[in-house]
Amino acid sequence: MAPTATAPNGTDSATTKSGQNVKNLKKDPIDRTWRGDTAGTITMDQRIPKFDDPYEEREWIKEHLAGALRYMGKKGYGEGVTGHITVKDSVLPDHYWMNPFGVHFSSVTKSKLVLVSPDGYVTEHGAQYPINIAGFFIHSCIHKARPDARAIAHCHTIHGKAWSVFGRPVEPLTQDACVFYENNSVYSNFGGVVFAREEGENIAKALGPKHRTCILQNHGLLTIGDTVDEAVFTFGVLERVCQVQLLAEAAAANGIPKTLIGKEEAEFTASTFQDKDLLYMNFQPDYELLMEETNGRFLA
Repeated sequence: MAPTATAPNGTDSATTKSGQNVKNLKKDPIDRTWRGDTAGTITMDQRIPKFDDPYEEREWIKEHLAGALRYMGKKGYGEGVTGHITVKDSVLPDHYWMNPFGVHFSSVTKSKLVLVSPDGYVTEHGAQYPINIAGFFIHSCIHKARPDARAIAHCHTIHGKAWSVFGRPVEPLTQDACVFYENNSVYSNFGGVVFAREEGENIAKALGPKHRTCILQNHGLLTIGDTVDEAVFTFGVLERVCQVQLLAEAAAANGIPKTLIGKEEAEFTASTFQDKDLLYMNFQPDYELLMEETNGRFLA
């Protein structure tokens, strides 16, 4: 699970060399990140919403999945028919919503989303499009192995693919990279295109019981989240961190030494940055911008 007010290693504090300590911060990681006026009239609350009606939640899930796919398209993360995002359904929790096969991320709408059954077939409850079979094997195995993985994102991005050839997790080189501190696994055995459940199970095992991001060697990147907002925001950060890592490695190869963030500083930063509500909140500016740029067309 993503830590909240505790450090990733299970301690109740992380004291940095500058003297900063988690114990001295507000308990809620989101409340550490903003400040209003002295009168308290300026407020901010963009936490994950809660629903009493599973059908209302289903519509919200589909809206945010469509927006997340548009975001992936806008970032250029599509690669032909590869790449897929799934989100568990709130009405039928053993089913999940998925982007249709052969439809560009940037043209996905809410009405084009497909509801997939536990055995991997398109149901009558969503759009009647085919799905990516490799996506089924990967995502179904992870959803089964990790009940906390309500949303899963996987794509073959340029910098993610380039860094994946090394079979190494990203390092804490920058503040943003602390999202992945003790939170980035590697699947180091590329088994070819995923056309069998066994390969999906192997990827799920590599992700493990606690990591929420995985680098698939010679393949691409994979992230999970409590919401699709968290999964795709984390995916975007991981892609950019891979780009920074590649640039840093190139400079280091020419004799410029790297300086990694220290353990205490990484734990301190991760205790805020890995919070699921904060990761959800970080995606909302992109979601709202997509609404403005498309006039909400992806909600159709």
